[in-house]
Amino acid sequence: MSDNAVLICTHLAKSFSEAGLSVDVLSDIELTVAPGERVAIIGSSGSGKSTLLHILGGLDMPSSGEVLIDGQNMTTLSNTARGVLRNQALGFVYQFHHLLPEFTALENVCMPLLIRGETTQVAIQQATEILGRVGLEHRVQHKPGEMSGGERQRTALARALVTKPKCVLADEPTGNLDHETAESIYELMAELNQQYGISFVIVTHDQKLAKRMDRVLELEDGVLKDQTAVY
Repeated sequence: MSDNAVLICTHLAKSFSEAGLSVDVLSDIELTVAPGERVAIIGSSGSGKSTLLHILGGLDMPSSGEVLIDGQNMTTLSNTARGVLRNQALGFVYQFHHLLPEFTALENVCMPLLIRGETTQVAIQQATEILGRVGLEHRVQHKPGEMSGGERQRTALARALVTKPKCVLADEPTGNLDHETAESIYELMAELNQQYGISFVIVTHDQKLAKRMDRVLELEDGVLKDQTAVY
């Protein structure tokens, strides 16, 4: 394990009870993500990829094992402390952008900073800056319903990055985008990775996106296997 790893999980397992039976979804997962590293997690539908991502982000708890984010053990923190750590160290991007429809792009991107306790002035300044960085300076006052799918996903990416997290967890970030828009998202994530040194852990079915990552891991039968050599 690396002492400066942004994310470490050890002996991670997750089981669900179904019709009185225990169903193993994740088995003895080991994963270490270095600063600035880009990792793709692939696997068939229903293989547990999203479950793994939610556990890594502290949105769900494992049946056993540990998850350390920036040196802190997610699995032993209180709900409040987990929320604080998520806000400080992680960014999230989903297949469906999960923007709040009644708020503008600027307001959506400001929210993680306001939750952190930043002043409105600082939040607006930093949100405006990152929206410009993702090419949406002309959309800051538009609501999600007034933007294209690619613009909404770029807004979601800006929201994930505005706190300058150690790691971004992305669940099918290009899943609902056309080829051209997906390509722009690939390039944008690569640029921001280089500029800010942010690590990315991306769950994806997108082979082109997976090939651009530093490592490709496949989740199969609850086990995480390194497939980088194949890609």
